[in-house]
Amino acid sequence: MLPRFAADYRALLWTLVLTPGLVALQFARPDLIPYLWWVSCYFALSCGVIAHNHNHCPTFSDKRANNLFGNWISVWYGYPTFAWIPTHNLNHHKLVNRAGDATITWRYTNRHNALVAFTYFFVSSYFQSDPIKAFIAKAKAKNPSLYRRIIGQYLFWGGAHVALLGTAIAIHGWKQGLYVWGLVCFVPAFFALWTIMLFNYEQHVHTDPWSEHNHSRSFYGKGINFMLFNNGLHAAHHEHPGTHWSKLPEVHAALAPKIDRQLLHYSMWAYFFRQYVLATFIPSLGTKQVGRAGFDPPDGRKVDLTSDDVDSAEAGTNAQMFGV
Repeated sequence: MLPRFAADYRALLWTLVLTPGLVALQFARPDLIPYLWWVSCYFALSCGVIAHNHNHCPTFSDKRANNLFGNWISVWYGYPTFAWIPTHNLNHHKLVNRAGDATITWRYTNRHNALVAFTYFFVSSYFQSDPIKAFIAKAKAKNPSLYRRIIGQYLFWGGAHVALLGTAIAIHGWKQGLYVWGLVCFVPAFFALWTIMLFNYEQHVHTDPWSEHNHSRSFYGKGINFMLFNNGLHAAHHEHPGTHWSKLPEVHAALAPKIDRQLLHYSMWAYFFRQYVLATFIPSLGTKQVGRAGFDPPDGRKVDLTSDDVDSAEAGTNAQMFGV
């Protein structure tokens, strides 16, 4: 059960020790929750990033170990990790913010402001539900083994939260127990889901999905990429999705000279401040569309926003490759 890459020992430390350890500490000491719940939010988010990385490049060689690890991180991340396959691998990576991508940033508007960014989670979640349901239906009809793993992950994820809630209530009573579970488990999980989708929005809004290298926005600061396991190096990831996250800095270094400078940012925090604070008063400081938008195909054909279908045979292959 050793990880395939040494860098994943840190991912295991984050997910197997620090995340549940922090939860256990707050369950035992609710007086610490006002000081630590936001730290749990970070660790839940990191579990989401690790789930993404695990989905693209499995942590272990053994399929059962990968399946168990996927189940485990789904508890802290907030949703069964199998859902990355139909919505991310087979949809987003295939279409990259073009029509049919369930996660497009321009579905109702190509304007980039705080309201659109804040509500993107709700819009994207709604449209991602279609490929998830199609994936489950096809697995049920044509791949019973995959279907059992999907149902098992739902049961593990839901059962774990029932157990956590029950434990909190058993220790602290109904009122205090709900407070403990809510701030220590539910809020961080929701924060992780919302923020992962915000990252996707920021990494693709006003980019050019028709371009060879300008399809994604990247954040290359060492601090943010250490904390988020190189999730900021998004162009490198899209062009080499099977590359282990620890190898992305070298890939990014080779790609960076080919990418429009408007899509390269050192600090994510400076980017947020400029886009959502300064640009509110000085619009010229906000992002501008680089190249062609997703709704402006080079051949001039009519855009169809229908979600791309999930091929059942391909889905089964990917599901087994990623161990879920």
